[in-house]
Parts: sequence; structure tokens; C-alpha cells
Amino acid sequence: MEFKDHFSIQAREYARSRPQYPTGLFKWLSSLVENHEQAWDVATGNGQAAVALSPHFHQIIATDASQEQIKHAFHKPNIHYKIAAAEKSGIKENSIDLITVAQALHWFNFSQFYQEVHRVGKKNSIIAAWAYELVNINEQLDLIIRHFYENTVGPYWPLERKYIEQSYRTIPFPFPVVEAPRFQMEKSWTLDQLVNYLLTWSAVQNYIRKKRQNPVDLIIDKLDKTWGDGPQEKKAFWPIILKVGVIKK
Repeated sequence: MEFKDHFSIQAREYARSRPQYPTGLFKWLSSLVENHEQAWDVATGNGQAAVALSPHFHQIIATDASQEQIKHAFHKPNIHYKIAAAEKSGIKENSIDLITVAQALHWFNFSQFYQEVHRVGKKNSIIAAWAYELVNINEQLDLIIRHFYENTVGPYWPLERKYIEQSYRTIPFPFPVVEAPRFQMEKSWTLDQLVNYLLTWSAVQNYIRKKRQNPVDLIIDKLDKTWGDGPQEKKAFWPIILKVGVIKK
């Protein structure tokens, strides 16, 4: 299967500019499993979710098909990084207590990945997959960002982005569902940090490659004017879409 790499080019900035997942999410997920020997963080990217899991499990196996992403990943003593596709992890069968997929399930070959999940997961282990929606700051800034998202770079999003826009409702998920609390990410941001975040969007990078210009330049003055002369930092929020299931054997 061909690996669709949309993030390696901006891997270093991705590691610096992406918001952090809430600690409560990982505490809740760890409470769902009886044993805490080993977790698998799939398509780990910069290792953000793997690091958040590390206090809750003896060992984290964090895989990603992108060598560049692994190169810029955050390190912890109990995290073992390896370059591997989600559908072919090389992990020992029946060895995983919790499988997590952060902002990545929509890229996978679903049937092949779920076969791998059933192979490596222990009986009654847990799989959790999540993504986050478009950032919310305030009404005026949100309108600018949404127009940019839908119209300026809209045609440059990979087709798989539709699964996030559909709140993962149309993604196959062949597991008994566990009802999940609502979580969201929060971050206090300067305008520069917002701009750096927009630059990590795969659609922005695709736009730059195809049109040889940076689309963020088209809205920077409007963002600056709307940001205003008030507090330098503003609160940003991302609602999390979360699917959790039990791996039955």
C-alpha cells in the first residue's frame, strides 16, 4: 500500500506549532484497560500522544511511516519509536492493551488496519481514534479562518479530509463502542503562533507547491487587523471527535 505523506516537509514546524491534547483524555483512556503493560500509538507523528500516554503505561510503541516525523519526535525513556505502516506494524500479536490513533485514522486502509488491530490487541483491549475540528478563537477571527479553510485552500485538501468534516461518522469502526466524554484542546496563542499553525496545514503546503506562493500571505493583514491591539495572546479551542471501541477476540 502506498503511504500518503502529507506532513514530512513541515515536520519540524508541526512538532512546534500543533496544540496539545488534553491530559484528561489519556487519563480516561487508561482507566478503560485492566492492564497497563503496553500501548501502541499509531501514526505517532511528533510523538505528542505517545508522550501523553507514557505516564500511564510501562511501554509505548510509537510507529509512523514517515522517517522525518520520527526524527523530530519527542522522547521519553519508555517510548520505543519505529518506522512502520499502520497496517503492518511488526508488533507481537496479542500484546497491546491500548491502541491510539490521533488525527490519522482517515489516512489508513481501514480493512487492513483493523486486521492489524485485531492481531496485536489483547482480548478486550481498547482502540481509540480521534481528530480535532477547525480552531475556534472568536467570531471575527473564526470567519476569516473558515473562509480561508473552505475557499482559499479548500481545493488543496486531500480527499480524506472529508472524514474529519463528517466528524468521523462515515469511517468504518467495527468494534463495540464505548461512550466517551467530550474533550477539547485549548491553547493561548499569539498571532505569530496562529500563522505558524496555519502553515502546517497540508492544504497550505499543497497550495505552495502548486502555485508557488504562500496563501497565508493573502489573509495576514486581515488577521492582524482583526487581532487588534488588545491582549497579545488569545484563547484557541479545538473540539475533539473521539471514537472508542473494545477489541473482541
